Amino acid sequence: MSGLVASLSLKEFFKSLLGEVTGRQRVELAEVTEFYLVNLLSEFAVTDKLFTREEDGRKDHEPLAILYHQALQQERTERIRTLRRLGDVSLYTAGFFSGALQGGAVGPDYYIQMGGTAYGHVAELTPATGFAQVYRELCEKFRRVVEVLEEIAARGMVQAGPSGALKVYEAWVRSGNDRLERVLLDAGMMPRPKGQLAN
Repeated sequence: MSGLVASLSLKEFFKSLLGEVTGRQRVELAEVTEFYLVNLLSEFAVTDKLFTREEDGRKDHEPLAILYHQALQQERTERIRTLRRLGDVSLYTAGFFSGALQGGAVGPDYYIQMGGTAYGHVAELTPATGFAQVYRELCEKFRRVVEVLEEIAARGMVQAGPSGALKVYEAWVRSGNDRLERVLLDAGMMPRPKGQLAN
């Protein structure tokens, strides 16, 4: 995708990019699930939505296990809200920050497991609503959707300029990830064959 983000609304930008990347990765999603993801990406583009505000005014990231424990203690309506937040935060974090999670105390697989499970619970708790199918699909395709978000994040970094492109390149050298290689190739950068480092 070319052009400036400023020329489109944030939702139009994410809708276009999501459609492009899901098509390239051959990930089929229901239209209502794509709508949900576009809204999620647009919402979390504002960091206040991703983090919670502590009593002292600091922004912090809620540990997933604590969110899950809280959900188990709550009444149905609050439980659904908390589990949905757990799924949303897990999906966004695993998709956009997977590189940072690689060296952390918990890796992307932890986020994928917690998020997929949370969406599965939401689908079970909301069978009569129209969105139950969204949560079911996100549960079943969680890892694939994370991979879509990883590519969206990488494409955004490359478009942001040389420092972003360098980060994507370094991540590709470390991981050998085919999606990152494709992002670099599409941007006109020719990465070395996997496993070859500069002398």
